[in-house]
Amino acid sequence: MRDELGVPHIYADTQADLFRAQGFVQAQDRFYQMDFWRHIGSARLSEMFGESQFETDQFLRALGFADIAADELETMPAGARRILEWYAEGVNDYLATQSGAGMSLEYAILPLQAPGYEPEPWTPIHTLTWAKIMSWDLSGNFRDEIARVVLSDSLTAAQMDQLYPPYPPDHPVIVPADLETARAWPSGDIPTGALEALLSVAKGSRLVDSLTGGGFEGIGSNNWVVDGSLTVSGMPLLANDPHLAIQMPSIWYEIGIHCNQPVDCPFDVVGFSFPGTPGVVIGHNATIAWGVTTEAADTQDLFIEKINPDNDLQYEVDGQWVDMDVRTETIDIAGVEPVSYEVRTTKHGPIISGLFGSLDDFETVETGYPDAFAVSLSWQSLQPSTLVEAILGINRAGSWEEFREAASKWDIAAQNLVYADVEGNIGYQSTGEIPIRTDSNGLWPVSGWASSNDWDGIVPFDDMPFIFNPERGFIETANQPVLDRGASPLIGIDGAYGYRAARIEEMIVANAPHTAETFRSMQLDSKDGGAIDLVPALLAVEADRPEVREIKGLLEDWTLGLEGFQARADSAGAAAYQATWRHVLLMTFEDDLPLDYRPTGGSRWFEIIANLLTRPDDSFWDDKRTEVTEEMSDILAKAMLAGHSELRALLGSNPEAWRWGDLHTAEFENQTLGQSGIGPVEWLFNRRAAHDVDGGPSIVNATGWTVTEGFQVDWVPSMRMIVDLGDLTASTSVHTTGQSGHAFHGNYADMIGLWTEGRQHPMLWLPADVEAAARNTMVLIPDTG
Repeated sequence: MRDELGVPHIYADTQADLFRAQGFVQAQDRFYQMDFWRHIGSARLSEMFGESQFETDQFLRALGFADIAADELETMPAGARRILEWYAEGVNDYLATQSGAGMSLEYAILPLQAPGYEPEPWTPIHTLTWAKIMSWDLSGNFRDEIARVVLSDSLTAAQMDQLYPPYPPDHPVIVPADLETARAWPSGDIPTGALEALLSVAKGSRLVDSLTGGGFEGIGSNNWVVDGSLTVSGMPLLANDPHLAIQMPSIWYEIGIHCNQPVDCPFDVVGFSFPGTPGVVIGHNATIAWGVTTEAADTQDLFIEKINPDNDLQYEVDGQWVDMDVRTETIDIAGVEPVSYEVRTTKHGPIISGLFGSLDDFETVETGYPDAFAVSLSWQSLQPSTLVEAILGINRAGSWEEFREAASKWDIAAQNLVYADVEGNIGYQSTGEIPIRTDSNGLWPVSGWASSNDWDGIVPFDDMPFIFNPERGFIETANQPVLDRGASPLIGIDGAYGYRAARIEEMIVANAPHTAETFRSMQLDSKDGGAIDLVPALLAVEADRPEVREIKGLLEDWTLGLEGFQARADSAGAAAYQATWRHVLLMTFEDDLPLDYRPTGGSRWFEIIANLLTRPDDSFWDDKRTEVTEEMSDILAKAMLAGHSELRALLGSNPEAWRWGDLHTAEFENQTLGQSGIGPVEWLFNRRAAHDVDGGPSIVNATGWTVTEGFQVDWVPSMRMIVDLGDLTASTSVHTTGQSGHAFHGNYADMIGLWTEGRQHPMLWLPADVEAAARNTMVLIPDTG
């Protein structure tokens, strides 16, 4: 049964029927999205999109996700494997009923790029490879390793410390404890020639990120849970809103899966899944609820490998040349001949540098790899995973103990899991396979030729931090560090700087006792924590220019009252602040940092600027492109002037009519065809929010934008959910676009209005409520042979 928003609730007598039906209905609504995602995971994009995706496939083939998924399936317990197989059967049952544009409108256009393309049957491997891509999307700390190397090439050690400041001591960690921050690679110690290899890794990462929407600095998620001591009902409430790239259709798919006979079919759960994946990733069952945020975990290390100059298939280990593992990969490319080439792997992992070349290069060059150094990646996601078992186990869990047992299998895409149950308990569990490092802390690449840098196993699950029924009555996670500085185990050092976490904690305490409505209001809070430090400094600037006075007047009004510092769409003060903030960052750092490593505007930059405000003559304030030496007050005045000029050009000459929402617009773009450059195609598939959006990066209502790109929204709270453990029928949810992936379907974009207005719909639970809300009912009859 589907309600008016297209959210299906599936009722079945057996597990086989339940998951076949889930595969069928998700393919019915989102097959093109599933097809695209599986081609990313299997590094076969060139089959769909031709030469334009050849380099992306090259990079992804080195990671070998499809081969790992095959090994994973082989070792998976029979019960989980059967669920994947049943799900695949359901997808294929749907495919047997459709062809061409009947599957999705995109297939009417795709032949222009890939003549003759026909989707192949779905297999469990396709589900598992997408899990690897999501892990890549959520585990990008290697990007920080590269950034540190690139920046240290031109900055002093003291300046590097300024750009990577310590976590603010007045901001909350998740589980109180102290982290060691010594460098594995002091500035200047990266071998000559290794920087070029690292930059090629960065290029490959950006190619993948452009498809998945990952790689945004500061992107994260919120979740929090309170026990009955802080609620009106006396029972727990749980909230979650994961932050992911803005896209069309939504990354999430709402669903309920229910067994009619729970003895042999133990699933009765509602929430959010990924198209192509059985079960529910975030949601609740009859007993427990759970939410996730990306953990500030360091699960990846880059190893710089020294290559034998006489044999590029060997690398050095402790003074000896060791043979690499070598395999041949063949990429099929729509419209041209396939290309075969070798992929190299060291004991640390696959070599992911130096992978790129045009098709012409592959036809004419036979010289192998000219690199003196290469970069390999160590990462547990390159091993068979038990993530599917974890998700299915959480779906069935009925207690804290069963929840933790299932969470122990959440090995990749490390997450902060918050928990609540109908007995009144709340909890938190840190997940993921965290490497044990001996001679490094994961902040910098390490030399692969010294075995002392190798990992010494994985942190045992029993040593991972958790919380159960804390005395203070609440838990909040917002991608901040799990532990205090110096605590053990070392989970990770890079993460959010706690501005969202501090604001959530402040609101939990101040707004108690809570209801589902107070939680929904918290999710929409747009208070800009970075502005609290910067605005007083801006107001203190002495400047005679009328434009600066106008900006200061708007900022002063913006700070007043309970709504002070709120980045509301209808606020002139918010527009004045955000434009000024953009120019403060650009004017301070454009002359110091390489193009790809300039400020993004997230919480790390909040903290960098907060610290610089205490150093008004710091060298970063000086614009080296001018003949004078600027100090802080000069840059702040210039930033207000530049912000005024930009706002005048974009929004008109009347400052009182400026609105943050007129700048901060949300365009939901189809992942493949939405940026085709063909107007009619983009019109078909893209949708712009009718209402402008509040918020910004490192704000609880986290609608991200990138300082170097402009004010447009590029990542969002991809869904919002509130679960009331006192009355599950009072739970609510929403995601960004709509359930359907079909461009002319009524459920393609019907959640955009709900989402932009901050509203949520009932998260239907009881069978009677589901039946009453049903707008159509589909009966799938099993084929009994």
